Amino acid sequence: MCGIVAACTQRDVVPLLMAGLHALEYRGYDSAGLAVLAHGQLLRARTPGKVARLDELLKASPLHGLTGIAHTRWATHGAPNEANAHPQVSRDAVAVVHNGIIENHAELRTQLEAAGYVFTSETDTEVIAHLIHQLMAGGMGLRAAVIAATQRLRGAYAIAVLHRDRPGHVIGARRGSPLCVGVGIGEHFLGSDVQALIQVTNKIVYLDDGDVAEITPDSLTIIAADGRAASRSLRESDLSADAVERGQFRHYMLKEICEQPEAVASTLEGRIHDGRVLPNIFGVDADALLKRVAQVHIVACGTSYHAGLVARYWLEDIAGIPCQVEVASEYRYRHVVVPPNTLFLAISQSGETADTLAALRDARNHGYLGAGAICNVPESSLVREADLVLMTRAGPEIGVASTKAFTTQLTALALLTLELARLRGAAPARLAALVGELTALPHALGDALTLEPAIAKLAEAFVDKHHALFLGRGAQYPVAMEGALKLKEISYIHAEAYPAGELKHGPLALVDEDMPVIAVAPNNQLLQKLKSNLEEVRARGGQLFVFADADADLSLNGNRGQLLKVRSDGILVAPAVLTLPLQLLAYHVAVLRGTDVDQPRNLAKSVTVE
Repeated sequence: MCGIVAACTQRDVVPLLMAGLHALEYRGYDSAGLAVLAHGQLLRARTPGKVARLDELLKASPLHGLTGIAHTRWATHGAPNEANAHPQVSRDAVAVVHNGIIENHAELRTQLEAAGYVFTSETDTEVIAHLIHQLMAGGMGLRAAVIAATQRLRGAYAIAVLHRDRPGHVIGARRGSPLCVGVGIGEHFLGSDVQALIQVTNKIVYLDDGDVAEITPDSLTIIAADGRAASRSLRESDLSADAVERGQFRHYMLKEICEQPEAVASTLEGRIHDGRVLPNIFGVDADALLKRVAQVHIVACGTSYHAGLVARYWLEDIAGIPCQVEVASEYRYRHVVVPPNTLFLAISQSGETADTLAALRDARNHGYLGAGAICNVPESSLVREADLVLMTRAGPEIGVASTKAFTTQLTALALLTLELARLRGAAPARLAALVGELTALPHALGDALTLEPAIAKLAEAFVDKHHALFLGRGAQYPVAMEGALKLKEISYIHAEAYPAGELKHGPLALVDEDMPVIAVAPNNQLLQKLKSNLEEVRARGGQLFVFADADADLSLNGNRGQLLKVRSDGILVAPAVLTLPLQLLAYHVAVLRGTDVDQPRNLAKSVTVE
């Protein structure tokens, strides 16, 4: 994995392929390459590192052609070097780019080596190229060979394939990993992401799971999983060619709140399949290290710290692994005791947060089992320096107050939790159910967005307030902390968060008719406890604003409270879904108060100094 773009046109495809690769850089990768057909030859250029290095390589040794495929790779099988970069080639005839993981690659490799094929990489992708070549050598056409080859693959994949002797043809196929077709005038494209294609066309055909698509400049043919010809709807994407434009939104922050269903779906894509998390999504041989993890230390700042606090509940409940979470600026300046086989995990949106980077570097001296990172910027220092990395794929986040960074970090942390639980022998049925929950998260976030009109009205009650109190229990306490942070960041209202059970231990003294109290209420075993805490607020004249799960047995009677419900059922779903209304609340309060929503005073997007 990580990004695919392919083209069949009547013009030089190399600039188009390179533009697509640049558009996919946000996804995270460690090498890049392309292959084109020209004058009866298959020509290829690959390099470890960034797409800019491929640009330089092509300037020194230009390639041109009307048919081509390209890829940015995130290493899962084999080190990130030129030999393992995509496209992978078989006998200078077949070229393949591939997202996903082929689980039976070792078995196929043995069979192909016995048939005389020589492997030049450590990748699972190369078996696809050789397998297609073998089938074509036996008399199959390119499309038939791709269909036959995919029937022998186990795992998740999206691929694009070309053959030296079939100029003007590219075959794409997908199972468990996305692939779409871009339709132009006298040209067709393939992409793992609409963003790879939007600079050349906004007319998109989304392939169904199991589809095989053949594109030429003038035609698109789709064969469904049952072997029959199929048609798929042509849609016009409203995604901007420039992902950092606000488009129809008044502020970047609102745009990024609304992008969360898509961002979470992107973070999940190619990482779960058939009710389980795919192996080695954290990089080459990651599972070998994760099998040894007995404890996790999470270090982060701000919003990322809150994501880590949520993950502590998951790691201990689901994976049975002790977890400690610390603010990076504090971690740096104390003596840390590291139990054997402890994984250090840094979380950062930018990957350049000074305290978090310094903590990672300091951790090298403390005997950790390894250092992992969850990050949104593939070229960042944190990503370069960590042993294991999982990119959040949130895309550009321009607003200073993080929104989609938080929910995609939660998604990545959920994937880590499930993988650690699997490696520690958790019940497959429970893991499959949790993967099902996670798969439903993008849809649940979309449902939560429908609350915006009601939240905009509710925000009017906060315009003249100077203080606010946020409450949560269990994994929702960090969600309350994140809600308080958002409100203070962009509306400049002083806000604090407390575990709801702590009300009697001091914070209840603050509650009066001028103190709005915001609570998050999932439908779990702590609901009854939370209801008692809310009654304590009502008894002191406090005004309650409660965001609750749709099935929660909760009602607010009288004129001292407002209740909004959203479906958020599931241990891995509730924290993200219940965060979204708090983000919308902070946004609409800030708009009503006339503050600078996207660039609040005194704050920077990436804190690169101590």
